[in-house]
Amino acid sequence: MLIERDANGDFILDSSELAERFGLSLADLRRHMRHGAVVSSVEIGTAEHAGTKRVSLRLGNRLWRAVLNDQNEVQHEEMSVIRPNSPGRRLR
Repeated sequence: MLIERDANGDFILDSSELAERFGLSLADLRRHMRHGAVVSSVEIGTAEHAGTKRVSLRLGNRLWRAVLNDQNEVQHEEMSVIRPNSPGRRLR
């Protein structure tokens, strides 16, 4: 997947490739994006991870993550399904 940066430093990802990763049509992904259902974040690596970035996109219970090198090339990517009781919620 090609990941670019715009003049403001924001990451630009190919919508059709993202739709494929999420198993959606491009129209469905864009609909989810218009409704604010796709949440993204970028983490900047420090210490031994300096020069890397992790881009994450979440839609419902699906989470796609990619680790980028200092040239913004994807070094590793994964799609996972988040269980309802995962991160942030404890069972008693």
